[in-house]
This record gives sequence, C-alpha cells and structure tokens, in this order.
Amino acid sequence: MKINVDRDACCGAGQCALLAPDVFSQDDDDRVILLDERPGPEHDFAVQEAVSMCPTGVIWVDQNA
Repeated sequence: MKINVDRDACCGAGQCALLAPDVFSQDDDDRVILLDERPGPEHDFAVQEAVSMCPTGVIWVDQNA
C-alpha cells in the first residue's frame, strides 16, 4: 500500500491527522503532511478512515504500489 496526497488541494480539515496521527500531520497552514507513505498493516483501518473522511478527497491509496 502506498499513500498519496495532493497538498495543494488540501482544505486543512485535519481529520486525517486525528484519525491516523502516525501517518498524517499538518503544517502551519493546516495542510496535510504525509509522515509515512508506506505504513504497516496495523495502520490500514485508520488510513482508510482518513481517506473516507477527507472532505476534499486529497488522500488516496494505491494498493498495487
């Protein structure tokens, strides 16, 4: 699994950082920061929740990468 983000389109809602703090954070402008683009399987559920809760859809997962 590889996580991708579009920081330019991020609205700064912060749901990703709340749901998966080991994988996502936010910068001073509240835009998403990807801390780990290939997290272990223990983060699968939290990452999927973050993807589904992102209001602008700027996070996506490539399962084949």
